[in-house]
Amino acid sequence: MTLIADSDALRALCDRLSKAEYITVDTEFMRDRTYWPGLCLIQVAGPDEAWCIDPLAPGMDLTPLFDLMRNESVLKVFHAARQDLEIFYRAMGAFPRPLFDTQIAAMVCGFGDSVGYETLATKLAKARIDKSMRFTDWGRRPLTEKQLHYALADVTHLRVVYDKLRKRLEKTGRAHWLTEEMDALVAPEKYTFDPDTAWQRMKPRTKSPRFLAVLKEVAAWREREAQTKDMPRQRVLKDEAILEIAAHGPKSVEELARVRALTRNTAEGRLGKEILEAVERGKAVPEAEAPHMAPRRELPPGAGPAIDLLKVLLKMRCEENDVAQKLVANMDDLELIALDDEAPVAALHGWRRELFGEDALKLKRGELALALEGEAVVARPVGKTAENAEG
Repeated sequence: MTLIADSDALRALCDRLSKAEYITVDTEFMRDRTYWPGLCLIQVAGPDEAWCIDPLAPGMDLTPLFDLMRNESVLKVFHAARQDLEIFYRAMGAFPRPLFDTQIAAMVCGFGDSVGYETLATKLAKARIDKSMRFTDWGRRPLTEKQLHYALADVTHLRVVYDKLRKRLEKTGRAHWLTEEMDALVAPEKYTFDPDTAWQRMKPRTKSPRFLAVLKEVAAWREREAQTKDMPRQRVLKDEAILEIAAHGPKSVEELARVRALTRNTAEGRLGKEILEAVERGKAVPEAEAPHMAPRRELPPGAGPAIDLLKVLLKMRCEENDVAQKLVANMDDLELIALDDEAPVAALHGWRRELFGEDALKLKRGELALALEGEAVVARPVGKTAENAEG
């Protein structure tokens, strides 16, 4: 059995792993019935051993593991770390450091956009990933040997994936690129769920300040209720119900009970009372202080062709350097760059500026030209011919 289910065994494991250069880490969690992800299993591997840790075991104290996650002399390797980091940040109040995310490293190394673990394990570790346990209930106990074997594969093959990606980064001199990406990945604001911004996910069709004020208050109430009760927000109150409430602004239980997707029992109970209070708070907001939707970006005449040229340049530079386009810039970034040389986009900073951003600005200023040579598009400084472009 490769399962650690008591605190003493966990402490001994973490003592051993604290001497390792790196560890690979993954988690299994459930959140279909909760607001917060429910941690069900943690998989950890060092260079020579791999274990599953049961956080649901009676009396289990995860402090040694959290201490290991904070130990800056041990590199923590994840794949697609975002959800794992959310779990650890919520559980221990800090991010595991230092980090290496193999999905982002793979994008830097030319494996395409958001490459999956199975693909990397197949290509780099020559492993076959068993898919049969993908939708298993990780919260049910006891766990079977088959479940544990499946879970451990997420950290054992990851060792080989990490080692090969690390060597590629060192060979290409791009290790500092990944450092920049890891710093951005652990920005706390990415993992902070502010109820007052919940309305922005609703995509309302109207821009009426009064509608938006009510929408903001009701959506914020639902978010707090979901967080407090640890329930999925849609189980507290569906999006369509919130939009209908914001549109009609009910003043009484009778009016609230007419909202589709809302039962009379809900309207007459505590939730209904609190929803009506949220509606009144929204109505009381002065129009000048009401939230507003950012106006749709209007592109000036001629911007379309400029954006098309930037798209071609982006594709060229990413193919030349074997880097995923998604990691460098998206369409919103290109539109902003077309409109502003100092646009607040990542593509104009750090390694992205070296790879693409500087040339994008030169293209805008007419200092760089795109030309078709044979079947390939090339970029060269204006005024230079193909023969002396390298001079």
